[in-house]
Amino acid sequence: MADGAEVTPTEATLGLPIYPNAQFITSYDAGRGQRYYLFGTNSSFQEMVRYYALILDERGDLVFDAPATHMFEVGRFREDEMAFPPGVTVKDYTWNGSDGYLHLAGGEPAWFRTVIQLVPPPPVQTQR
Repeated sequence: MADGAEVTPTEATLGLPIYPNAQFITSYDAGRGQRYYLFGTNSSFQEMVRYYALILDERGDLVFDAPATHMFEVGRFREDEMAFPPGVTVKDYTWNGSDGYLHLAGGEPAWFRTVIQLVPPPPVQTQR
């Protein structure tokens, strides 16, 4: 579904908060009924970590120093049902002097200092 014709997801469809000025980039199949949703912003990595820590009422974890990557898990990871823990991952794309994450949308380049990855839990499976 990463063909540029995707419908922009909302907080209601994802069940996760989306930073107000974040721009939807694309989504990818994560397997087991889950998708990764990528959003870009020119707000700093530190600002995004503070925002999500406040909104999610959780500290999260800095999982990489370089490039800085911070994860907030928002649900229990069930290995037998999920490909990835539900949550929010914030990554600094300006690390090591980079201009940011390059995204071509409609032929126009856009650079994002920070990328936010949202992974909602998979849809509830009906028990038989």
